[in-house]
Amino acid sequence: MARIAVIGAGMASMATAARLATGGHTVVVHERAETHGGGLGLLSRDGFRFDTGPGVLLLPAVQRDLFVKTGKAALEDVVDLVQVDPAVRHLLADGTAVALPNASRSGVVEALDAAFGPGSGERWSQVMVRAREVWEATRRPLLEDVLHDPAAQAADPYPAAVRRGLFRRAGTSGLAGVAARELGGGGLGALLESWALAYGLDPRHAPASASVLAYVEQTFGVWYPRGGMRALADALYERCLERRVEFRFGTAVTGLLVEDGRAAGLELAGGSRTPADVVVAGAPLPALYRDGVLPPEGPGAPFPGPAGEPGRCVVHLALRGPRPEGTAHRTVVHPAERAAEYAWVFGERRGDALPPAGGLTVTVLRPDDPATRPDDGHEAVTLVATVPCHTADGTGSAGGTGTATGTGTGLDWSSPGLAGAVAARMAEAAEAAVPGLRERELWRVVRTPADTASQTGAPGGSVPAPALAGAGGALLRPANRSAVPGLYRVGGWAHPGGGLPHAGMSGAIVADLVAGGPGGSR
Repeated sequence: MARIAVIGAGMASMATAARLATGGHTVVVHERAETHGGGLGLLSRDGFRFDTGPGVLLLPAVQRDLFVKTGKAALEDVVDLVQVDPAVRHLLADGTAVALPNASRSGVVEALDAAFGPGSGERWSQVMVRAREVWEATRRPLLEDVLHDPAAQAADPYPAAVRRGLFRRAGTSGLAGVAARELGGGGLGALLESWALAYGLDPRHAPASASVLAYVEQTFGVWYPRGGMRALADALYERCLERRVEFRFGTAVTGLLVEDGRAAGLELAGGSRTPADVVVAGAPLPALYRDGVLPPEGPGAPFPGPAGEPGRCVVHLALRGPRPEGTAHRTVVHPAERAAEYAWVFGERRGDALPPAGGLTVTVLRPDDPATRPDDGHEAVTLVATVPCHTADGTGSAGGTGTATGTGTGLDWSSPGLAGAVAARMAEAAEAAVPGLRERELWRVVRTPADTASQTGAPGGSVPAPALAGAGGALLRPANRSAVPGLYRVGGWAHPGGGLPHAGMSGAIVADLVAGGPGGSR
């Protein structure tokens, strides 16, 4: 059996470690921080608990497979999963409100008809039918298997909609074209575009295949682990310990050892070395290449893949007063002018550090979970918005705009007053979902992309988007098998991209590759 060295203790790294240890390998995880979980962090204060990463779980089948393959206890034996219903509530600037039920196509159709008028649900349903074709065309080659043929994924598989009464098809000009032509723009278009924005994608330039993000959520459902998303990270950590994975926290990796042209171990801070037969890199990969921890694999940029992607500004609010009965777990508050928001997020703000007043899409998370609050007389609320990444001088390092990821100029989030001002605008928008928010507030904690960069090592605090077909291949991620034999890549910056389900998929792919298989999440 092989000696495996893993860089990072995030969810993808632990998923890989658990699978490899189950296969009999000796696995040691090196993590520069003092805890596990990576982006699935936890803020605990005065009896309040907040997830610092995603607020809901999608595609739980990925996690179920991981726990089935690595031990006797199933996922539901160690984590109390509940369905979130409604899956999401949307509040538009004109006062329109619509709650979408969890995993119910007919329920979604009825809700949209009631909110936007007869026929709205059917138009949305037809878009989801075409998104299903995207899912079926890309699920295995783009998500569950190694990326065999990147060129084949450069074209957008979203099928053109047939124009009624005409014997020809209408072309698709990306997600914005789908929102405008097939949904008629307006509120339905705003709903579709919000899924892309939540993943850090520019809806104006994202491929039509990005509609699959809404399809996956509405088809396979939205879930929440009691105790918060951190409970899932803790359960996976415990599973790794059961499989005798060794964790070395507070251990920074400074270099890759290479012997006879293949990975042979790691060099650690202080100059010590640890030998290994296989190295799995699961920490934020752009930073590993930028800092010389991993060797460049060719000319040009040291790390092949999107850079400078947007981050998240997160505001954790401790509120006095109980959570009202019937409150939605997740509410998306939409701005009046999406164009102004996109210009600010994706680098066209022309020197304006602050977003336009009332111009941010804010996701409000209000879990009905006693573990998140000191008692029933209080409530823990989290606000999330997609924002520019952090750069020390505010100029950004990624090239230009107009790409699917919308990479452009960043902001210096350490500038005095910036974080507080953005948080204030987020809280103002959130009052549409949480009436009386300011009067109820006890305290708040604001986390910006600068904090994400510091705590997780992600360059600029960027949050990687999932891999998507189309956009000329701009949203594909580097392969899991690197150009250095014995070195593998997992996590959001490797195939199949960002998102918790994708982390589990990348772990399954790499574990299969190390075991001598073709590389597949099955």
